[in-house]
Amino acid sequence: MASPAAYEPPTVTRAWQAFLTHVPTMLLIWVATAVISGMGFGIYVVINVIAYLVAGGQAMSEMAEAVAMALGQLGQLPFSILSSLVGVLFTAVPALHYASGETIGIEAAFQALFRRPWRYLLAGLLFSLVTVIGLLLCVLPGIAVALVGPVYVNKVFNTDLPVLETLRLSFQAVYRSPRGWEFVGIELLTGLVVAVVSVVTCGLGALVAVPVSSFYIQNVAYHRGVLS
Repeated sequence: MASPAAYEPPTVTRAWQAFLTHVPTMLLIWVATAVISGMGFGIYVVINVIAYLVAGGQAMSEMAEAVAMALGQLGQLPFSILSSLVGVLFTAVPALHYASGETIGIEAAFQALFRRPWRYLLAGLLFSLVTVIGLLLCVLPGIAVALVGPVYVNKVFNTDLPVLETLRLSFQAVYRSPRGWEFVGIELLTGLVVAVVSVVTCGLGALVAVPVSSFYIQNVAYHRGVLS
């Protein structure tokens, strides 16, 4: 059972207030994600520069260039995985907040993440795979999968159910609950608002709009009975 606040009528003001109490946590998540991603890109660049120097500063053959790019991406892979793992906290922190009713500080957020990292990596891999398959099947199934994301993250972090079962129950909660389609409509509208805010502010607005929308959507999910 989630905290009583999770079932209260969702408003942008309540989501904003929840965000304000979590600004230090959200800010560190953003910084950590950016730094890790930057380190990965740096590794990619270094490997390609080394390959260029090994070639004597001359243009590389297509084969050598392909090998250098492959090695660069391989070196970047661990950082991409870690960046994605940390980035999921943007949704997980609101989920943990409404489940417990407590403010999720920096230490609590990262403790929750690294207590079961393999579970979250497996969950992310499964969700990404299903989403990609859905996008390949005329796009719409992939969008349908993506809309399950907030509920899926909540269940992955707040339950001990097997990951595959968690995904199945998340689909069931969103698309078979009495007010599930209402929840989907609110998700789409919220995503549109976030996109507009991000575009008109040249991306800067996303730093606030994305986490605020995460708090709002989690509240909506509980209030509409998609989460309990």
